Amino acid sequence: MAEDFANGRRNTKGKITAPLERLPSSESVSKDEQVAGTVHLKREMGLIRAVAIIGSGMIGSGIFISPQGILRGANSVGMSLIIWIVCAVVSFLGALCYVELGTVLPRAGGSYQYILHAYGDLAGFVVSWANVVILKPASAALVSITLGTYISDYVIPGDCAPPNEAIQLFAILSVMIMMFVNCVSVRYSSGVVVILTISKVAALLIIIAAGIVQLFKGRTEYLNPEVSFQGSTTQILGYGTALYYGFWPYTGWDNLNNVSEELKNPARNLPLSIAIAMPTVTAIYLLTNIAYFTVLSPDELLASSAVAVTFAERTLGIMAWLVPLGVCISTAGTLMGGFLSGPRIAFAAGREGHMLSILSMVSVKYHTPLPAILLQGLIAVVLIMMGDFNSIVVYSGIVQWILYLAAFAAVFVLRRKYPDTPRPFKVNSLIPILAIIASIFMVLAPVISDPKLEYLYAFVLLALGLLVYLVCVRGKRQLPFMGTC
Repeated sequence: MAEDFANGRRNTKGKITAPLERLPSSESVSKDEQVAGTVHLKREMGLIRAVAIIGSGMIGSGIFISPQGILRGANSVGMSLIIWIVCAVVSFLGALCYVELGTVLPRAGGSYQYILHAYGDLAGFVVSWANVVILKPASAALVSITLGTYISDYVIPGDCAPPNEAIQLFAILSVMIMMFVNCVSVRYSSGVVVILTISKVAALLIIIAAGIVQLFKGRTEYLNPEVSFQGSTTQILGYGTALYYGFWPYTGWDNLNNVSEELKNPARNLPLSIAIAMPTVTAIYLLTNIAYFTVLSPDELLASSAVAVTFAERTLGIMAWLVPLGVCISTAGTLMGGFLSGPRIAFAAGREGHMLSILSMVSVKYHTPLPAILLQGLIAVVLIMMGDFNSIVVYSGIVQWILYLAAFAAVFVLRRKYPDTPRPFKVNSLIPILAIIASIFMVLAPVISDPKLEYLYAFVLLALGLLVYLVCVRGKRQLPFMGTC
């Protein structure tokens, strides 16, 4: 074991040992540290792969399942399209905030690093706890179940829904494959992400092209502004749940920040990849939804169990099989991107002393955070075997927005704490302010308008993380396998 892994931790006390200005941010730093025999993550990802990671993380199962939830909450075609635009704008504002944070702290871990350096050890531990225990495994499990569902539906003949056992089998198999590829090499896994991103975009372009054909045929009765806004929801807080569905397809815009320690020239490639990926994905989403409404009425869209498949059956004829295949490719790309970026948070937390010490280890042979990847996969498999993710989706959403709120506010905190730190990219102060306001709305609106027991579960689980911190980190009353934190 000792010869297969090297400990990447630079800190065994759960404290930040260097001021922000001294944190390594370029390839030249790692050369000095390699002399001392320390194994580090390699900077192997360029601009194309960076764009692919963001695009692959965003374009996944969401575009195929969220239109129904958004339309149900907005109650009109016009407002549903407005929600897609609002979610894109807020996501872009958040991404700009993360660009500044990522260029100041080009470290593996993304939001964990930003909140840790802004607010200290307790906040950093809560972020690592929430990501490692709730958010990343739940996201991987949800995407893999979607993938397993479409694979089962494709390979098992008949009109009946595929058996749950088959869905679980394909979902677990998908997780295992993604784990293996990510454990072997960042170069291989990010290369696969590029291929899957191109494939999934091609599948969506088929839908868009079919929709454009319908537009030329005059199929605009549901898109006419005179009727498309009729019946729109009038209660502002009532849009909270619809926005949760809207933001789900945009989830993944922060994936690149989690692997920024492996990104070549992050000061250039991080903002440039965001500027390329975000508008492209937004345009694809809007055109895809417009295509849906050229064929499907609002009632038909809500009644469909698979919107994209129903659309394809009405427009593509014998070539309709291309769409479910595209859905499988899309979700596989999302799953791959999640396993590429998510384990880096556990890796960074282990390095800071906020998680198991083994999570900070890097494979000497492959230079990947192999133990962190295996942990995310293991938890995801357990969740898949449980079978029901409805409650996880609800409470993981509110946890995610709590973390976003803290990260957006960290822009101002880090500017004040470290005013002399070079900032290759600095956003206008209005941008994080707007992002903070949006985050507060996303935390409070759904709870007020549609209170659920799952929100209580979320806060209880976060409180459990605080207890673990007080006992195991600050109190140093740790289990033997936790090592020294």
